[in-house]
Amino acid sequence: MSRSRLAYADPPPVQRPCDHPGCAANGDFRAPRSKTTLQNFYWFCLDHVRAYNAAWNFYAGMSAAEVEAEIRNDTVWQRPTWRLGARIASMRGTKWSGFGLFDIDDEGNTKVHSPKRPTSPQEKALSLFDLQPPLTLIALRTRYKELVKRHHPDTHGGDRDAEERLKEINQAYSTLKASYFPA
Repeated sequence: MSRSRLAYADPPPVQRPCDHPGCAANGDFRAPRSKTTLQNFYWFCLDHVRAYNAAWNFYAGMSAAEVEAEIRNDTVWQRPTWRLGARIASMRGTKWSGFGLFDIDDEGNTKVHSPKRPTSPQEKALSLFDLQPPLTLIALRTRYKELVKRHHPDTHGGDRDAEERLKEINQAYSTLKASYFPA
């Protein structure tokens, strides 16, 4: 073998003796020394690490309340928590309150203001026809005929408002027919 191949060969694995008294096997498996120092380990052979893990109890010496508190703390990764909405009252008068994020009245009740999104042409047409999805072609045509009879300019003596209303009805009908029943 050449000298360059030896320089790049993997180093041999570290051989640790088993930390169990009187054991001559290699300590290939690690186990924590205590629950307060989880970064320090014993090194055991397979048989002794199995015995050590079977006897290991992280919660030994803790009361039921302490065990419950530890489990709850672990579910949030040891981060501080508070009840939902509990901190909004503390945000009053902060630099964030001027943005309308925390609209709080004098009693401390929050007012929720959701921004209005613009209504789509389909939503406007449905509200004009006073219909709700799911929509059938028969229901759409029936409602269209009712509105045309009610708002036709001939039944109102040539009224311009009725004519404009009929144009809106025709446009809404075209929109709904194209949206829900494409040809």
